[in-house]
Amino acid sequence: MGPENMAVDEWILETAVEPVIRVYGWQGAWGSLGYFMALDEARASFPEAGLSWVRRWTGGGVVNHMDDWTYTLVVPGGHPLSKWRGAESYRAVHEALGRVLAAEGACVRLSTGAESTGVAACFQNPVGFDLVNAAAGKVAGAGQRRTRYGLLHQGSVAGRLAAGQSAARAEALACALAADVVRADLRPPSAWLAERMAARYGREDWLRAR
Repeated sequence: MGPENMAVDEWILETAVEPVIRVYGWQGAWGSLGYFMALDEARASFPEAGLSWVRRWTGGGVVNHMDDWTYTLVVPGGHPLSKWRGAESYRAVHEALGRVLAAEGACVRLSTGAESTGVAACFQNPVGFDLVNAAAGKVAGAGQRRTRYGLLHQGSVAGRLAAGQSAARAEALACALAADVVRADLRPPSAWLAERMAARYGREDWLRAR
């Protein structure tokens, strides 16, 4: 569910001592909207989809998660990448992701921002350093947030993958960003998760108030 996914990302941000890439799915029909987006604008972007909505803690536009591959990168404070400016870290992550997608056979490049449309729907609005295809259609985007704990980067790539393909892409992205990669099963305490959903991501006022 949406609130749980967002809470898990925040728990990783607060507890990680090394960079972490998390790949996850969505149970049911969910859409997410960036921290500064209006809920009515998000709903208007996908009026026929019948989506439930959750507000991310990161910025960016509106994403329909019924047809995407979702990942989160957490970089603890003190790591060099967490110190880079927003555009620099955004570009670095998408350059690595671009190499992974190219190895899968996709033809992608970094957007210059000239393709931007200004609409709320994320995949209809390529901004600078998003990944686009040969026809300038958006393939991947993300939102970021920096806190005292480090960098939270929540990303989305167009198109769903089977479980095996998803795991392979996640490992390839990790290897593109780091020299040493270790798989780990990270599970937040259920009480912490329940508290954070109740305090933030599951609250109606959190979803609506912007």
